[in-house]
Amino acid sequence: MAYERNTNTEYFNPIRRILIGVLLLLLLGIFLVWRIDSPRVERFRAQITDQIVPSFDWALAPFTFVGNVFNDFQSYQRIYEQNQELKRELQQMKAWKEAALQLEQKNAKLLDLNNVRLDPKLTFVTGVVLADSGSPFRQSVLVNVGERDGIQDGWATMDGIGLVGRVSGVGRSTARVILLTDSNSRIPVTIQPSGQKAMLAGDNTALPPIDFIESPELVRPGDRVVSSGDGGVFPAGLLVGHVAQGSDRRLRVRLAADYERLEFLRVLRSRVVEPLTDPGHLLAPAFPPTGPATPAEAAEGSAEAGAGEAAENG
Repeated sequence: MAYERNTNTEYFNPIRRILIGVLLLLLLGIFLVWRIDSPRVERFRAQITDQIVPSFDWALAPFTFVGNVFNDFQSYQRIYEQNQELKRELQQMKAWKEAALQLEQKNAKLLDLNNVRLDPKLTFVTGVVLADSGSPFRQSVLVNVGERDGIQDGWATMDGIGLVGRVSGVGRSTARVILLTDSNSRIPVTIQPSGQKAMLAGDNTALPPIDFIESPELVRPGDRVVSSGDGGVFPAGLLVGHVAQGSDRRLRVRLAADYERLEFLRVLRSRVVEPLTDPGHLLAPAFPPTGPATPAEAAEGSAEAGAGEAAENG
């Protein structure tokens, strides 16, 4: 038995070495064929690929199945996470809806108590921002509405949330809007809830400062800033932003409008202000001339004085 075992070992070892050598040569040949850069060899590789690869579909089926299962599991995990996120957003939306309904009811009650009638002329025209000419010295944008749409100089523009600027320059089909951040921009504002009047002055920065505050000690960061309507330039009550304190300890405004993504602007139609034709009467009432009286006026005055004395003596 020991002799037979030794014989089998001596018989199989050379065969194993031969097979390993043939396999190594085969692999080396395949490696060389796949590394040779020649058109003829390339055609040969293409023929081999066409003949062998389609017949290996059955061998790749398990790996394909495992890959599909893994992809389906990842898709299910993503769908589950999106579903959970949508549920959270839905809960938030329900809370916001309830808050909006309460605010709407409260606003309706306040309007009814104050007998407020909204101005029907305060409508708007929406335009697309065509170009942004923002620079260190000028902050403005160009919109695709103009005279053909009834746009006029001085009208306020909003991005749907907050005040953006005013129209300054109207063409046939375009209009230029000077932003609140421009150094030439000056608008009167009201700071709520203190009711302080102030002036928002652009300085070509994202946080324009507030000047001419009546009582600065009554203003706090986070207070709401709206247009005051003074001067008839802008309608009153348009949201501008919120008070913030700059690094220079100066009160500034964090604008509500998203200046980074100005794509559409609402141009508000304001009531036309009648021009002043006789501004003198607004300053002081008209008085009669105080120069020397004419002879006729002097005689009339003497007659009135004599009649008064006669009445007193009588």
